[in-house]
Amino acid sequence: MKRKLLIAGALLALFTGCKTMESKNPLLTESTAPFGAPQFDKIKIEHYLPAFEAGIKEAKAEIDAIVANTEEPTFENTIEAMENSGRTLNRVAGIFYNLMEAHTDDQMQEIAEKVAPMMTEYSMYVSLNDALFQRVKAVYEKKDELGLDKDQMTLLEDSYKGFVRGGANLSDEDKALYSKWSEELSLLTLQFSKNVLAATNAYTLHITDEADLAGLPEYVKTMGAETAKEKGLEGWAYTLDYPSYGPFLKYSTNRELRKQIWTAYNTRAIGGEFDNTEIVKQIVDLRIKIANILGYETYADYALEERMAKNKETVDGFIMELLQPSMEFARKDVEDVLAYAKKNGFEDNMLQPWDFTYWSERYQEAEYSLSAEELKPYFQLESCIDAVFGLATRLYGISFTELDDVPVYHEDVKVYEVKDADGSHLALFYADFFPRASKRGGAWMTSFRDQSVVDGVEERPFISIVCNFTKPTADAPSLITHDELTTFLHEFGHALHGIFAKGRYSSLTGTSVSRDFVELPSQIMENWAYEPEYLNSFAKHYQTGEPIPAELIEKIVAAKNYLAGYGQVRQLHYGYLDMAWHSLKEVPTVGTVEFEQSVLAPWAVMPAVEGAAFSTSFSHIFSGGYSAGYYSYKWAEVLEADAFSLFKEKGIFNTEVANSFRKNILEKGGAEDEAVIYRNFRGHDPEPAALMEKLGLTK
Repeated sequence: MKRKLLIAGALLALFTGCKTMESKNPLLTESTAPFGAPQFDKIKIEHYLPAFEAGIKEAKAEIDAIVANTEEPTFENTIEAMENSGRTLNRVAGIFYNLMEAHTDDQMQEIAEKVAPMMTEYSMYVSLNDALFQRVKAVYEKKDELGLDKDQMTLLEDSYKGFVRGGANLSDEDKALYSKWSEELSLLTLQFSKNVLAATNAYTLHITDEADLAGLPEYVKTMGAETAKEKGLEGWAYTLDYPSYGPFLKYSTNRELRKQIWTAYNTRAIGGEFDNTEIVKQIVDLRIKIANILGYETYADYALEERMAKNKETVDGFIMELLQPSMEFARKDVEDVLAYAKKNGFEDNMLQPWDFTYWSERYQEAEYSLSAEELKPYFQLESCIDAVFGLATRLYGISFTELDDVPVYHEDVKVYEVKDADGSHLALFYADFFPRASKRGGAWMTSFRDQSVVDGVEERPFISIVCNFTKPTADAPSLITHDELTTFLHEFGHALHGIFAKGRYSSLTGTSVSRDFVELPSQIMENWAYEPEYLNSFAKHYQTGEPIPAELIEKIVAAKNYLAGYGQVRQLHYGYLDMAWHSLKEVPTVGTVEFEQSVLAPWAVMPAVEGAAFSTSFSHIFSGGYSAGYYSYKWAEVLEADAFSLFKEKGIFNTEVANSFRKNILEKGGAEDEAVIYRNFRGHDPEPAALMEKLGLTK
């Protein structure tokens, strides 16, 4: 993720500055909105395609100008000039691809299909441009004589490696193949994502008999009634969006309905109109071909070269170092839940996946007298927003002020100005909290503009987080679960990484770091969700105003590592599966479902369900940026477990530690090796044992 190439799948975090062009297209004109923010109030569907065309034309002209320069190649006229090229295109792409995830429709998806080959062709125009590469190479070969600063040296090395890894040394014949495969890959990843969203939206569990709502809390019933109303149905409706699917699976006493909705979720895009089973194999095949033509044995070898782990042997060893000792704890977790279930009326000798969520929730309630439903009244979203912002204020001195004059792309989105402790402007922060049919599931952080300095003028970033929290109803405000609070803190940690970005080059600032380092700033924030001193500062009952009882906080802390073994193995399964797909030397002859089940069978703690698989909806690795990189969540957990221990030692609100974390981690971006960046903060390298100890997975 160090050098941002303009390939469609990697554009979610791109958007640099504004540049005046003679056009009425709001994507191509200087923004008149405050801070130069995107003009969402003026952008219409018909503006995107012309804007892409104009942006690509301008970007090519800028590349041509670098190539045509008759002066000797220098860092300034070649490397910096490349870094600053394509700004209009980046702006257009940053807006479009962000909205493709957060607020899409059929027209947007049609445009994406038209734009994908255009963007791939432009990417190839740059990466396979031999004349441009020769200029970069000329500068690179003199790098030790140029007296470059650390960030300049990193930019130069990344630029050179980016060309080599992008096919610059290939023969003309192989360049043509590389271009062809890259274009096919961009279209397939787009289709994969489109199919997942369509398959998710295509399913509705429609209930007309109130007896089938048994076990559901009142808020889940109300949500179901409102969803049914939105869909023009009588009764209640539940979808595969997690705020709907998750609580139904957790609380419904109707085992058959739980099975139905679990099966629908876990067979998304398997067969039928939105089938991804062959697309998965086609994506894998193209990645193998691209890796091979670039001189790598597997795609994992290619992808990991630029990450902290460096190679697949390190990743495989890391996963196994955590997975093997966690298995006995995971099996014990499942055995404990089964024993509890059997004591309370469950008649089978084995829990099925649609049973585990339900019975583990009942067991948690019994073991810790704790339920998500009991906690929700103390976590009103508005209070949580104030608390998350307040944590950043307490740690870093920054402030958030809601703005009503900055355009948004949907009425649910809120915008805040972020100011530093001295009152200076740091960033705009967009928050989009609620699910809708036009938004994909999950939660993520992105940006509409990254921080950079161009011609001596700094542009501060526009940062966004997108979530899928429970919407307010006619009878109640938005009450989020403790898990959702943890998710909020996680994405906000990513946001802080972008907000505090400091440097000259957008490709090296903010979240532009190795994939296995980028989760450190987000995952460390989750720790505060379990700190009594923090929870006591804001968790109050939304109706009575009463503070959360001390015994509830004690239960939250006590239950922190509930099912830690099961949760760790489940997360490692995803990383193991990702590495299995991307360590292949050829596409498997068996089907996608069969391949997944065979890979995970040795590490299963729950029975496999025939026909079910995760690969066909595994957007992180097949249409996102985590291919051969999903392990990075656990990698970063090791980093954050070690890093947060310093806060625990010095105080969870210790501003000295916080300022060191800001200076050494959050502001640094990818300007130097992440292992060095981490050691500068912590003073030593982290060990996986730190995570095992934190999770209580030690004997």
